[in-house]
Amino acid sequence: MEHVLSPATLAELRRPRPYPAVSVLTPTHRREPYNAQDQVRLRNTVAEAKRRLEADPAVSRERRADVARHLDQALSEVDLTHAGDGLVIFAASGEHQVWSLTRTVPERVVLSDTFLTRNLVAAQTAGRPFWVLSLAADRVTLWDGGVDRVTEARVGGFPLTRRVENFDPERQQRTGDPPSAFREERTRRFLRETGIALSALLRDRPRRLYVTGEPAALSLLDEVGSAAKGAVHVPHGGLAHGTPESVWQAVRPVIEAEARRSTDAVARSLETARGRREFAAGVDELWQSARDGRVRLLAVEENYSVTVEDAGSHLALAANGDIGSREDIVDEIVEQCLETGADVRFVPDGTLKEAEGIAGVLRY
Repeated sequence: MEHVLSPATLAELRRPRPYPAVSVLTPTHRREPYNAQDQVRLRNTVAEAKRRLEADPAVSRERRADVARHLDQALSEVDLTHAGDGLVIFAASGEHQVWSLTRTVPERVVLSDTFLTRNLVAAQTAGRPFWVLSLAADRVTLWDGGVDRVTEARVGGFPLTRRVENFDPERQQRTGDPPSAFREERTRRFLRETGIALSALLRDRPRRLYVTGEPAALSLLDEVGSAAKGAVHVPHGGLAHGTPESVWQAVRPVIEAEARRSTDAVARSLETARGRREFAAGVDELWQSARDGRVRLLAVEENYSVTVEDAGSHLALAANGDIGSREDIVDEIVEQCLETGADVRFVPDGTLKEAEGIAGVLRY
């Protein structure tokens, strides 16, 4: 299943395709007993997609069979033992993908000439993805970080490894210093190569970066290149050979402290915007402002969602399942704001109580 939504991947997903490009969305659950029915629910949603294909006169028999086959292949690749909060299947002629998300999605089937990407974009933004680079003299490991965990990322040539030679005992006798691999030219070359690989990764998949390692390793990485410029240093050795849990526990306090500072900064920006009459709140006002490209900063509570229907000049509250209802309007607003260059921040539940869960600072 796919997890990393890079700019290049998103552009590829948004590429127009011969009709139909099928998007199948279903909420999933991480824990029992709520996940017991996920498999049944997913099969039923895929079956609904096949029924829609069968009933659509614009789809030829050959294309219907091809897309249905890819839906079946995608279904066979789903691993619900490691499910997140939502699942998305994309299928079209000659291709399919499965995405596991850390944000819930509405249950729906969409047939169009492009895949439905807004839920992926919102989940990526809400998940606050980051990279952790763990340094050692013989290994550099990359970790893919999200809301509450990290996993090892085998992308961009990582992990990088090398064989470390024995240190020179005579040098220690002469200088009295303990041997350090980070004083060797071979280690400098190794970390210089690390910097080159890191630059390529961040160019294709830009994210917040945390670097762990002994102080000497952190200093040397900065000394031999600029790839990690702006990264947050976490002086903690041994994590290049560590477990995901040990890495998460090392970086967690730093990430949580940054999140608190970010929430405080958002609250100050919203308060200032009120005084300048640049403040907007609620899905109806922000939906229109997002479409007009007026939103400079969008703040959304982490678990805020609402179902609405388009009443022409405004949005009206609706019940889930109503004909024409839009259960993922918040994700739509998030994606639209990102498309127009807005800064989108997810904040803890209750932060925006007076603003009905969603608020923004307008450009004009």
